Amino acid sequence: MTEATFTFRVDEQLKSAFATAAKSKDRTGAQLLRDFMREYVQRQQQMEDHDIWFRQQVQRGVDAANVGQLISGADVEAQFAHRRAATQRRLDTE
Repeated sequence: MTEATFTFRVDEQLKSAFATAAKSKDRTGAQLLRDFMREYVQRQQQMEDHDIWFRQQVQRGVDAANVGQLISGADVEAQFAHRRAATQRRLDTE
């Protein structure tokens, strides 16, 4: 892996406080910044992956609805009333 330099301006007081905080954890500011950058990139990728998954799920629902694969509100309510009752019975026996 080739390395590159990343240069940016930061308030001197913040830089000093960051260096002190890093040193207290036996790390350098550069090490922490690399860690923060990796974590940020990973979080962004996870968010993008979730967004793709979510859009696919919505599209599946839209496609199903478009071909008439629907469940009535009354049927959904009946299913979940049954589930709620079963859960309540389990809670009552504990």
